[in-house]
Amino acid sequence: MSHIASRLAAVKPSASMAVSQAAKDLAATGVDVIDLGLGEPDFPAPEHITRAAFEAASRERMLYTASLGTPELRKAIAAKFKLENGLEFAIDEITVANGAKQIIFNALMATMEEGDEAILPTPYFVSYPEMVKLFGGVPVTPACPAEVGFRLTPDVLESAITPRTRWLFLNMPGNPSGAVYNEEQLKALGAVLEKHPQVLVLSDEIYEHIIFDGRKFVSFGAACPALRDRTLIVNGMSKAYAMTGWRVGYAAGPKDLIKAMATIQSQSCTSVSQPAQIAARAALEGSQDDVGTFRAAFERRRDLVVAGIAKISSLTLDPPEGAFYAYIGCAGVIGAKTPSGQTLEDDVAVAKYLLDEGHVAAVPGTAYGLSPFFRISTATSEQVLSEAVARIGAAVAKLSF
Repeated sequence: MSHIASRLAAVKPSASMAVSQAAKDLAATGVDVIDLGLGEPDFPAPEHITRAAFEAASRERMLYTASLGTPELRKAIAAKFKLENGLEFAIDEITVANGAKQIIFNALMATMEEGDEAILPTPYFVSYPEMVKLFGGVPVTPACPAEVGFRLTPDVLESAITPRTRWLFLNMPGNPSGAVYNEEQLKALGAVLEKHPQVLVLSDEIYEHIIFDGRKFVSFGAACPALRDRTLIVNGMSKAYAMTGWRVGYAAGPKDLIKAMATIQSQSCTSVSQPAQIAARAALEGSQDDVGTFRAAFERRRDLVVAGIAKISSLTLDPPEGAFYAYIGCAGVIGAKTPSGQTLEDDVAVAKYLLDEGHVAAVPGTAYGLSPFFRISTATSEQVLSEAVARIGAAVAKLSF
């Protein structure tokens, strides 16, 4: 029997991937399942991006690159930060990895000691606490409920910081909540952090371009320049450019941290594949028209889902401010009985009921640290979303209260 490292005992597999697999298993039996578990744009990557990678691979050998990424791609990333965020970074302050998740993984491996704490405002992205635990860290998960817009407040942040705090994670727009911070809110958090020099900030800005209602995105780095030497800004190609399978994430931060992350990458995967880096450069330097088109589509879909859930009296949904998820409150159905006589004890049971009865796959709020909610992805067509909301409504209507 294989010996599995003890550190894996506390680490759970991705909940969204597990839900998606459960949907696939049910669909394999012939059931028409709508899988809203994974956050993956349904658009193809813009044609000029794929063409750039194909043409390069057709005319030259694709070799290893520097672990940090090619100089050309890092220059394109630096130009993006300057143009869109008003931030100046040298290319040795920028790294490229196989998705934003690997960026976060490398950063934690480079910095976490056993017993170090990471503040993860809830609801949080499912992988954050599991990666922290993998490196012997302790997730600290202050609740940020709907009443405060799912946002971390200065008082809650102050109360969560201890001498062992190593990281604060911010995700904006947030997965699963869609919450967005404005400049004033970020500055207020920065004022707290200035009093605690041991705390690093990981600002996950992967949904930067998917923001609604005319809001202006403000990077944490732009709002809190005094914290530049301890801020890592994480981004990537997956969401804005519909490039999930290309696996290109990037980050900008302090040179010593970036160097340490590059060392880790050089001894693990070496680098991101060169064709994917060429595609990423084409995305950043080419036309941005598709980014705006995608954003507008996601906003229409958000509006459709918000309007549909509003008609289901037992569920709640504040309009998400960005990203492409709906974090739906289900406190109103907890304790209800299903047609088979089972009681819905928690949001895990609610998600299972929606899959079994409504044939809609959703992720329970427990996976994100804040209950009772369930998350659906809105990164699919309006037709599919309309049908999914109708199925959810029909399933809720069959409950006995």
